[in-house]
Amino acid sequence: MGREYYHGTYHDKKDMKYLFSDWEKIGRTLKGKFIYLFLDYDGTLTPIADTPHMAVTPRRMRALLFRLANMPNCKIAIVSGRQLNDIKKRIRLKKIVYAGNHGLEISGPKIKFTAHLPAQYKRALQKIKAKLATELSAIKGAIVEDKEFSLGVHYRLVDKKDVARVKNAFYAATLLYEVRNVIVVKTGKMALEIRPQVAWDKGKVVLWLLGRQLFATRNKKTKVLPIYIGDDTTDEDAFGALRNKGMTIYVGKLGKSKARFYLKNPEEVARFLEMILIDIKADT
Repeated sequence: MGREYYHGTYHDKKDMKYLFSDWEKIGRTLKGKFIYLFLDYDGTLTPIADTPHMAVTPRRMRALLFRLANMPNCKIAIVSGRQLNDIKKRIRLKKIVYAGNHGLEISGPKIKFTAHLPAQYKRALQKIKAKLATELSAIKGAIVEDKEFSLGVHYRLVDKKDVARVKNAFYAATLLYEVRNVIVVKTGKMALEIRPQVAWDKGKVVLWLLGRQLFATRNKKTKVLPIYIGDDTTDEDAFGALRNKGMTIYVGKLGKSKARFYLKNPEEVARFLEMILIDIKADT
């Protein structure tokens, strides 16, 4: 794809291209390529739910993933902040790479990776979890999610007047560990998250997985085109990492993003995957 599509800076949505407005050109780019699809889960494959456990993969989306994963010139990696076992249970498909906890645990065909977590971090996580469970128990709608490798606090269901209380409790519980560089605090859509102090994010995960694929197909003439689709601030690392290497697509409403294209919702993501499937089938 031409370099005119990719830039490393943030774009206002008005400067990003609505994906379907330039489909003729994009469709030509897809032809003859090995497509590597990197997909976020919540807000991308399924609408954002009130609580994490309520997010269910739509039947249409799962059928599309199954068909694409079984095409010889397509590969899929689900790159999610969810725990690995959780995301695997929600998709339930083979031939797919699953990267959970933002890539701290990865499983798929011929690949298995688990990050080593320092004992100090593990102890800090449990102490923070216990403190937050106590502090937030009186706030209706606040959810503390233990993902083993990370810890999340969700406040989507919290009354607006209590959101500040949730955030204050969170930062009070994490400040000391953050200052000591034991943890890293990240923000998401109506969520706060604690991760280990490691140089590993969705961008680095995607580049690592892409590198493995490029090595595997090094003797073939077919070019690999990575496509990353996501909706959250954590996906910006991947958008930036692929800015000169592939297609980056933001999903939903936004102010600024490093992605070059945007889609409005998971329904449009499904439509895009259907169009990719048609193009891939035409090439086989």
